Amino acid sequence: MILAFDTYYYDDKAKTVCVQFENWSDPTEAFVYQETVTGISEYVSGEFYKRELPCIVSLLKKIDTTNCKAIIIDGFVVLDDHEKLGLGGYLYHELQGKIPIIGVAKNNFAKINTCKKAVLRGNSQKPLYITGMGIHLDKAAENIKHMDGAFRIPTLLKKVDSLGREINS
Repeated sequence: MILAFDTYYYDDKAKTVCVQFENWSDPTEAFVYQETVTGISEYVSGEFYKRELPCIVSLLKKIDTTNCKAIIIDGFVVLDDHEKLGLGGYLYHELQGKIPIIGVAKNNFAKINTCKKAVLRGNSQKPLYITGMGIHLDKAAENIKHMDGAFRIPTLLKKVDSLGREINS
C-alpha cells in the first residue's frame, strides 16, 4: 500500500486526510482516513514541521502500516543539499526509517539543487518538485510521474487535497 497525506488548517483546527492506494498508477483510492484535531498552534516560519508532523503521526497511529511501500507528503522531505530536514525528513525519522517518504511540492525551493527532481506531468510546463528519504530520488520522481491523471497534479494527490478542504468533519 501507498499512503498520501495532506493537512488543511482552519481556525485553531487541523484536518489531516490520508488516501490509501495499492499501486502507483491507481486511479482511485482503496481507503480514506481522516482526523480533525483542535488546539493547533500558529505557523512559525522555519518550523512548519512542528505544526504538521503531530497531525500526520496521530492519524498514522490509526493505520496498519505493516505493508506500506511509501508515504507521500505535500511539501519537502529535505530543505537543502545537505539534507536539512523538512517535514518529510522528520516524518522519516519519526518512523525510524522503516517507510520511504516522498515529498511532492508545487513550488520550488531555491536552497535545493541536487536533492530534488523536477517532474513535468501532462501538458504542464510547471513542474512538481520531488524530494525523498529511504528511496532513490530518481525512483521517487518516476513513481510520481506515473501516477494516474492527465494533468500536473496526480488524481489521488488532488483527491487528498480536496478532501482536506471539506470542512465538515
